[in-house]
This record gives sequence, C-alpha cells and structure tokens, in this order.
Amino acid sequence: MTQLKILVLHGPNLNLLGTREPETYGSQTLADINAELVNLGESLGATLSTYQSNHEGELVDRLHLAGADALDGIIINPAAYTHTSVALRDALLAINLPFIEVHLSNVHQRESFRHQSFLSDIANGIVAGFGNTSYTLALRGLVTQLQNK
Repeated sequence: MTQLKILVLHGPNLNLLGTREPETYGSQTLADINAELVNLGESLGATLSTYQSNHEGELVDRLHLAGADALDGIIINPAAYTHTSVALRDALLAINLPFIEVHLSNVHQRESFRHQSFLSDIANGIVAGFGNTSYTLALRGLVTQLQNK
C-alpha cells in the first residue's frame, strides 16, 4: 500500500495551546500535538504535514493547495471558524477530499453559539471532547477510512 498523505490544519488561537485556558484545552503545546501526530502517522503508514493560522484566508489558501500536494485527506480543527466560516466550508467542498473535524473540547457542553458547525454535515467524521487525544482519534479514524475505500 502506498504511503497516505494527510494535512492537519489548525485554526485560530491554537498556536496558544499550552498556555491558553489549560482547564479547557490542556497543557500540551501545538508543537507537542503535531509531533505526536507525525509519529503516530508514521506508524500508521501516513505522512503528515501540519499548518496553523489565525487568518481565515490563509487557511483557505492552504486548503486550495491540497490538490497540488496530492493529499489523501485532512484533519481540521477550525477552532472559532467552526461557527462562522462559510469560506472554509466552500474550500473543503471545492477540493473534495475526505476530512475529519476535530475539537479539543466538547463544544456541545459549551456556549450555545458553539453548537453550530458549518463543517459537520460535510465531514467524514467528527471527534470532540477528548483534549489532544481528539487529534489522534481523528488520525486513526481517517487512516482507517482511507485504507478501506
């Protein structure tokens, strides 16, 4: 089987992980999470690239590059853009790649405005509420889906 290529896309404020509201988001940094994902990806037969931006347009631009990168799938934590970004939704529809939506916290236990996602209905899966483990669960799920298609 060929090596899978997966993009892990992190939205706004996730660069502050480790110091931002650790009671909600945990104490691991984004670099810690990325390193864990890259290592897990290797053990699952996947090469991962990671990207974080606080700017919606930069996230959209990175999604547009997915075709040129010959990606097999995406893991995305859109963070606050989950609840606001038609642009991210349109970009994901345009590139037509399988993706898993990820959230560190259980968004359904939080403020009501966080209960609406512009991406969930088009995602292959959603993982939320497990802290940084949400990412590893998403990676395992995406790899399994890709290997079984």
